[in-house]
Amino acid sequence: MKWKTKKRSLPGGSADASEKKIIALAGNPNVGKSTVFNALTGLHQHTGNWSGKTVSNAKGSFKSSAAEYCLVDLPGTYSLLTNSAEEEAARSFLCFSSPSLTVAVCDAVCLERGLDLVLQIMEISPRVLICVNLMDEAARQNISLELPLLSERLGVPVIGITAQQKKSLQKLIAAIDAYIDAANAFPAEPFHIDYAPAIEHTVAMLEPLVAARADGISSRWLSLRLLDMDEALQKEITSHFGSGFFDISMLAELEKCKDFLQQQGIDKEKLNDMIASAIVQRAEEICRGVVQGRQKTVLSVGPDKWLLGRRSSYIIMLLLFFFLFWLTASGANYPSQLLSDLFAQGEILLNQLFAAVSASSWLHGILVQGVYRVLTWVVSVMLPPMAIFFPLFALLEDSGYLPRIAFLLDRPFARCSSCGKQALTMCMEKAAGFLFYMI
Repeated sequence: MKWKTKKRSLPGGSADASEKKIIALAGNPNVGKSTVFNALTGLHQHTGNWSGKTVSNAKGSFKSSAAEYCLVDLPGTYSLLTNSAEEEAARSFLCFSSPSLTVAVCDAVCLERGLDLVLQIMEISPRVLICVNLMDEAARQNISLELPLLSERLGVPVIGITAQQKKSLQKLIAAIDAYIDAANAFPAEPFHIDYAPAIEHTVAMLEPLVAARADGISSRWLSLRLLDMDEALQKEITSHFGSGFFDISMLAELEKCKDFLQQQGIDKEKLNDMIASAIVQRAEEICRGVVQGRQKTVLSVGPDKWLLGRRSSYIIMLLLFFFLFWLTASGANYPSQLLSDLFAQGEILLNQLFAAVSASSWLHGILVQGVYRVLTWVVSVMLPPMAIFFPLFALLEDSGYLPRIAFLLDRPFARCSSCGKQALTMCMEKAAGFLFYMI
């Protein structure tokens, strides 16, 4: 995907293009991030939320009364810790492109989920403006947010908007103008998350060496990433800082850290789990008291013990999808037969019409026996199962079960150099194949 650029002037004046400042736009999928991007730049950027669809950055520009900005829409992602293509693209830009400001877009209805990514971004750079979108949807669900309290706890500016409203966009632009050069609006150092003592010990071992080599990048964050031996990140570091970054002393210190973690019973998988768990717990602590009112939750901690259990989870997943496909196949028979009978009556009427106007047999064969009969046959066979399967699949997503499947299958898919989100794409492909097989 090529980068698209377009200039859009907003009320208030112009700015010199030579002073254009880079703003990164980050966030989870389905939080309105691309809606904000398109509204500000005037572009019509198309994105997809399945794994592998949107793996590059879209670029546009806009002007305010204070400056001209280059806005970079990063791929939607839930985390910066794993190795899917979209997460690597987002992480690489945030880490090595040094944007003047990162606007982290969150969903007001699911604020805690979005904070996981926000905290990871703040570990890289403290220059973060949090934009809580969909405030109107939160109000409809009787959810109230104490955004000043959230700003106080994180130490960065937080604003609430509804991206489809022009006043909200002006509010966002005003916030960008206000904070883009405000050194006192952000913490002096990146956000600090306390990890397990063993992890903190190894970070303390690595950080002096990393700080001496990685100028302009958070040495603590980079030390954490080096502990899990991310090969993609190591290649980016070598490309950015040169091969001298991983000299003999650095490799020796990395080996010491690895040996220490092994002595503590922490392998690579456990290390990643411990880091992710600490981030989630910190996000939960920050959200406590910020989110008030009724929240749309379907699955609780109790059912999750079964839905995400080591053995029960796979059995439940297989039974659920078997039921989904069985219901699609058996439930589609009756409406499919009704449609077929209805179209058959239509064909009789068309035959009578062609006979009444004395149409030639070849024209009747092409239009009725050809186009009409084939088209109605495909509709009567395909439409009922599609009308059953895809709404049910959407209900599973709304209930929160599909993200749990992605989490559940992330580890086995990682062994195939993929990620758990790819399982959802495969489900859709199997469903399409199943529908074509029915034809």
